[in-house]
Amino acid sequence: MLPLVKPYIGPRDEMMPAIEKILYSGYIAEGETVYKFEEEFGQFIGNSNVLAVQSGTAALHIALLLLNIGPGDEVISTPMTAEPTNTTIAITGAKIVWADVDPDTGLLDPQAVRKKISEKTKAIMLVHYAGMVCNMNEFNKISEETGIPVIEDTAHALGSKYKGKMLGSNSRFTCYSFQAIKQMTTIDGGAIAFGNPDDLVPARKLRWFGLDKRVSRLENDITRAGYKYGMNNVTAAIGSVQLAHSQEILDKYISNGKFYDEALKGIPGVTLIPYYANTEPSYWLYTMKVEDRAAFIKRMEESGILASSLHHRSDTHSVFASSKCDLPNMDEWYSKFVHIPCGWWVDEETRGKIVEAIKKGW
Repeated sequence: MLPLVKPYIGPRDEMMPAIEKILYSGYIAEGETVYKFEEEFGQFIGNSNVLAVQSGTAALHIALLLLNIGPGDEVISTPMTAEPTNTTIAITGAKIVWADVDPDTGLLDPQAVRKKISEKTKAIMLVHYAGMVCNMNEFNKISEETGIPVIEDTAHALGSKYKGKMLGSNSRFTCYSFQAIKQMTTIDGGAIAFGNPDDLVPARKLRWFGLDKRVSRLENDITRAGYKYGMNNVTAAIGSVQLAHSQEILDKYISNGKFYDEALKGIPGVTLIPYYANTEPSYWLYTMKVEDRAAFIKRMEESGILASSLHHRSDTHSVFASSKCDLPNMDEWYSKFVHIPCGWWVDEETRGKIVEAIKKGW
């Protein structure tokens, strides 16, 4: 079965020496290897204000903590995402306020967000789902007009672009995941890119119990309790090797995605996704809408191709019961969207076979 997701791991002759060097160095915790990876990742995305952490969830949590979000506050979010986007909000004690999605894209709808803003709103959490980029022209306007900061959950969107630049410099916080199946994996890990450099020092302290690890432990003073969220040197060493191949890997996703954008036009039962002005997706998952999704998935499986909606809408979980509301656009989107294989393991011949299988109907 052709998989929907598959981790890329750099060449053995690069990866294993890098890991061994750290494992037997005598220093495997957070150190210079992590700081080197932060510098390299910052160069890659075009923002040097980067903090590496142990997961994308940790990145989101630190962003929320820096905004002092807690009980009594509200965060506007989307149900069209993986669970950690919203469970991370929940653990702060803040209330999640769902805004509806654009039924054409599945991405958070700026006009729906405007309607949900209240005096309690402390942040807008948006998700560049599947590598598609939200309508940042409008979200930037909302943030500028209201002063409400935007947290960009970019777990799916490494390499996606806004106004010709990789995501990472637009909003106050851009949070990345390097979890196992992402376009670039460090096995597990994440990072935050900061639009405001002043956030970097307090974030660094929240990453490690409230201490700044670049300052002698004997000279540190904890003024706010932090967490054990640091990336370690082993993970960072893996990350540096992975990062050296990331553009090549991303280019394969993007090439396949653009191929599908053209090759799937006009096929009965298929509706393609429009992309917003000034945005370029990185196609972590190729996403489209289909009629009779269950039949489509079954027919793809019969052709040896895994197709899936993959993510369970967050607003149906019991933990978010107090936030329940009507989301008609989400209902429409959720009944039809599906993903097909698009990653680095899909070569030109294979992507052609996928298109031919779809053209045969279901």
